[in-house]
Amino acid sequence: MGVEAPSKSPTPSFLDRIQSESRILPFVKYQGLGNDFIMVDNRDSLEPKVSPEQAIKLCDRNFGIGADGVIFVMPGTDGTDYTMRIFNSDGSEPEMCGNGVRCFAHFISELENFRGTRRFTVHTGAGLIIPEIQNDGQVKVDMGQPILAPQDIPTKLPANKGGAVVKAELVVDGVTWNVTCVSMGNPHCVTFGMRSQVDELKLEQIGPKFEYHEMFPSRTNTAFVQVFSRSHLKMRVWERGAGATLACGTGACAVVVAAVLEGHAERKCVVELPGGPLQIEWREEDNHVYMTGPAEAVFYGSVPL
Repeated sequence: MGVEAPSKSPTPSFLDRIQSESRILPFVKYQGLGNDFIMVDNRDSLEPKVSPEQAIKLCDRNFGIGADGVIFVMPGTDGTDYTMRIFNSDGSEPEMCGNGVRCFAHFISELENFRGTRRFTVHTGAGLIIPEIQNDGQVKVDMGQPILAPQDIPTKLPANKGGAVVKAELVVDGVTWNVTCVSMGNPHCVTFGMRSQVDELKLEQIGPKFEYHEMFPSRTNTAFVQVFSRSHLKMRVWERGAGATLACGTGACAVVVAAVLEGHAERKCVVELPGGPLQIEWREEDNHVYMTGPAEAVFYGSVPL
């Protein structure tokens, strides 16, 4: 009894159809201390290839790729080498993202086939950011000067120390917290008034109440900090537009600034996050904050839009 080979169907396979689709988006998934991003090569346009609504779907961890945000590498503006834009997992657009900019730097190196130490300028919603890839693969980022004036953070809490909001009382759901407010181009509320270990916090319950508090007209990121020493801090973070994440680079920078202002720490600290440590330095000579940490590619793919 002979067996005939199945005849080939004239209908294109699903792989053929995918390859012929014009709305297929190539991407690289990156993570920086567990804070993960869908990186998109957008160097041919200042218009994002993904809409905020599409970003929400792509970031869904059950029905999409899964990520804390979508980051676009765009042509430079205002004399910079590149422009960075990001959509959070809820479709909102933050000014900047510290872990994201380290992933951004590594992605550029991959796209441009850079080798060795490399430094370039990036235009963001928070202004000029300068990342530098180190020989060991870590990325050191000049995050610029912290913003402390309440109206520029923004917060409705009044300044109470040298024009800044330092250890001010904030009532959240009937509980009084002491908070210090800092902007690293995006707003942060930092509290050291822990009544328990930071690991015991129920972020999903308390985080949104800080984020949407009436004292923060543009919402806020919130860091809950435990002080181990003057050079070692531990934090957990509720990110505006992304929720509880494993790391927040701008948040770690804001935490060190707040720790110095409150007298808890020196200007150079290790900040321990759920995803790992960051090296943060707030230099007195130029008032800039420097962040050093890792970033790595997780996988490559393409997705229909």
